[in-house]
Amino acid sequence: MKSAGRHHAISAHLRSVYHFKDKPLCLQYEVYFQKGVDCGGAYIKLLSDNAGFQLDQFSDATPYTIMFGPDKCGTSYKVHFIFRHQNPVTGQYEEKQARQPATDLSGYFNDRKPHLYTLRLYPDNTYEILIDLTIISKGSLLEDMEPPVNPPREVLDPEDTVPDGWDDRQRIPDPKATKPLDWDEDAPELIPDPAAQRPDGWLEEEQPFIPDPEAGQPDDWSDEMDGEWEAALVSNPLCARAVGCGPWSPPLLHNPAYRGKWKPPMIDNPNYQGPWQPRSIPNPGYFEDLHPFWMTPVRAVGLELWSLTSGVLFDNILLCDDLNIAQRWTQDTWGQRQQPGLLQQLFVATVKRPWLWGVYVFSVGLPVILFVSFMWPDKRFGPPDQDYYYKKSDEPQPDGPQDLEGPPSLSDYGVTSRAGPRKREIKRAQKKSDLELKVTE
Repeated sequence: MKSAGRHHAISAHLRSVYHFKDKPLCLQYEVYFQKGVDCGGAYIKLLSDNAGFQLDQFSDATPYTIMFGPDKCGTSYKVHFIFRHQNPVTGQYEEKQARQPATDLSGYFNDRKPHLYTLRLYPDNTYEILIDLTIISKGSLLEDMEPPVNPPREVLDPEDTVPDGWDDRQRIPDPKATKPLDWDEDAPELIPDPAAQRPDGWLEEEQPFIPDPEAGQPDDWSDEMDGEWEAALVSNPLCARAVGCGPWSPPLLHNPAYRGKWKPPMIDNPNYQGPWQPRSIPNPGYFEDLHPFWMTPVRAVGLELWSLTSGVLFDNILLCDDLNIAQRWTQDTWGQRQQPGLLQQLFVATVKRPWLWGVYVFSVGLPVILFVSFMWPDKRFGPPDQDYYYKKSDEPQPDGPQDLEGPPSLSDYGVTSRAGPRKREIKRAQKKSDLELKVTE
């Protein structure tokens, strides 16, 4: 669809009429919202085979068997699956719509990437809806359609009326209750504060607003046309320096004697009969269709759409009755552009679900920590003939040769001494001087 805000329609005949018998139906196609979508649908229709079918007159009134595909307007994101079911009693066709999935579908409309939409119908009256080969909804044509395919066995009698004297009041005023003698219904809710006094300096004779003494009647004012002229009111300058002006009245308080309008207390109605509802009668329009999969045969496929968004592409439309063919078709078309490895799929999943990072860290980090904890060499559990560490609570142990006090030497680190003859002479001289020092002492 190239143009925004316009009606678009295109259709094509199938090579042969599709009959719903003992094979599944697979309908799939790709949709690409290049500019996103504001309000509009991208669903496809499988047009019904009937005597008066004319493809050159394809419109929104053309009968269809199945309508399937994405639709969005405002904040509503949907994938429609609607099929038209013929009422065997009246012969009229009724639309049955699958319940919307609980999955958040907004990403498929807003990521500006092509997506593969698939509908699979099975002869056992079950269906599956997939996006990018991921099942987002599945159910039964007999149980998960709105309204249901089969009507209820009984309905409420539309001619039934409420019997005279039916009492559906659960609680009623106590007929034996009487108003107490001291109950004063005329007592006001608020009364003036008897302890209040007018503040000193209150100018009761002065008004808060007075006519403007500087205002004058306009020259073009006509009492006959404009009425009697009155000067505009301005704030009284005397009131600006006073506590208050005008008539003084005490503040109001809650009246302790106020009890309001008396009403008798409510009691359980001894004659309560519950909510009334009409009686149930056998549904005159009842029928039972155990094979809603046997729908009206399909003769053509068409797109009949109106959208506020332009640049919507459709590609790789497939309708078949063999899931193996559909799988190979998908691999040769959409699958050629979708080759993510396992790690890439895990990273892509975090875009919509950032909390998965915590799952990944916990799933990978915990086994690593446990492995290091159990497999790291620990001398505390060595054999008895080897050195190992002791806890502070163990008995004191004798020092080994390597535990003797003194500064470490190069030999402790595996370094062989390479001192020449001169260095050895210096060592002997030092030892001799040490000996002479000891003799002197």
